[in-house]
Amino acid sequence: MPTSQDLYDQAVDCIAEGKLDDAIITYQGALAVDPNFSDAWEGLSMAYADKEMWAEAIAAAKKVVELSPDDQLAYTNLSRIYQRAGNVPEAEAWAAKARILDWKAQLK
Repeated sequence: MPTSQDLYDQAVDCIAEGKLDDAIITYQGALAVDPNFSDAWEGLSMAYADKEMWAEAIAAAKKVVELSPDDQLAYTNLSRIYQRAGNVPEAEAWAAKARILDWKAQLK
């Protein structure tokens, strides 16, 4: 049985080949093995966004933030998805959260 990392790597290959539907299925497979695999959630969110499946992309990106609350990139990617979906106020709110994390990191 493939590991979550194996499936994640296969999904990344699918993205490189332009096979978004296959990537989504494979990311979901990785998450079935490890539901807390934040990199797979991130990849899934981006694949959904590339297909303009905004609700799914946002839900997956929020899961990344939940799993990695100190990861500035997670907030930035969620902001970018909201922006692409046309929800500028939410995009700006999540971008502000990313900036706050960056400032906190600089103060350490």
